[in-house]
Amino acid sequence: MKVKSIVIGLVGMVASLTLAACGSGDSAAKKDNWSSYEESKKITIGFDKTFVPMGFEEKNGQYAGFDIDLATAVFDKYGIAIEWQPIDWDLKETELNNGNIDLIWNGYSATDERREKVLFTDDYMANLQVLVTKKSSNITDNAGMKDKVLGAQAGSSGYANFEAQPAILKDLVKNNEATQYATFNEALIDLKNDRIDGLLIDRVYAKYYLQQEGLIGDYTIIDAGFEKEAFAVGARKADTTLVEKINAAFKELYADGSFQKISDKWFGEDVATDAVKNK
Repeated sequence: MKVKSIVIGLVGMVASLTLAACGSGDSAAKKDNWSSYEESKKITIGFDKTFVPMGFEEKNGQYAGFDIDLATAVFDKYGIAIEWQPIDWDLKETELNNGNIDLIWNGYSATDERREKVLFTDDYMANLQVLVTKKSSNITDNAGMKDKVLGAQAGSSGYANFEAQPAILKDLVKNNEATQYATFNEALIDLKNDRIDGLLIDRVYAKYYLQQEGLIGDYTIIDAGFEKEAFAVGARKADTTLVEKINAAFKELYADGSFQKISDKWFGEDVATDAVKNK
């Protein structure tokens, strides 16, 4: 009887903790949490720690990148510290709406499909999906991918476009499918070693990575033909004040020149959208 009571007690405890965790996530998803962020002086941001130059882990274990610097500048204005949380990019919206993170901020393209799940800030930077191939393959356009193997990151806007607009690439490539990778790093390694023939990837990542590796001359970067995109920050639908505060900070940072300094550091040019410039 005593053992049985202990087992029942443990089961009850686990159930209570599970309900409490779920309740916490549900509560965070259903209310405006700005006062909580102000009171605790902290906020948790989810990101893909391999996405150079937006947000990534350096060899010394520190996090760096354009989005890291920009987010830090935004929340410094409000006296709020950031806890950076590496996440599986394929599960980003689930992590957000379960309350495990408070924002998705890492080269996150604002698409119509994603708008159904999250509340976006203003766009702050333009982006484009490109097809990257090795020059030695002589593939210089989408047509060259006929019956070839394509790679893409799981959960990326590029992969979503690939599925949603099959006439552009899906109908051409081998088996009408793309090999999915957890990170672009893994995909680029496979491209380098000829395990895939082309990679659908964000232009900002492709250019920065290949330049840093000294490989830009060995690859061809092709406009894949999808509509231009823009990066924005994703919040829970109820966190309207948080989004308003971020939008306001974007404009203030641009007005005082801080945004341009961060942009020049990572890209050598001003990448701000008109929304940030308040045009």
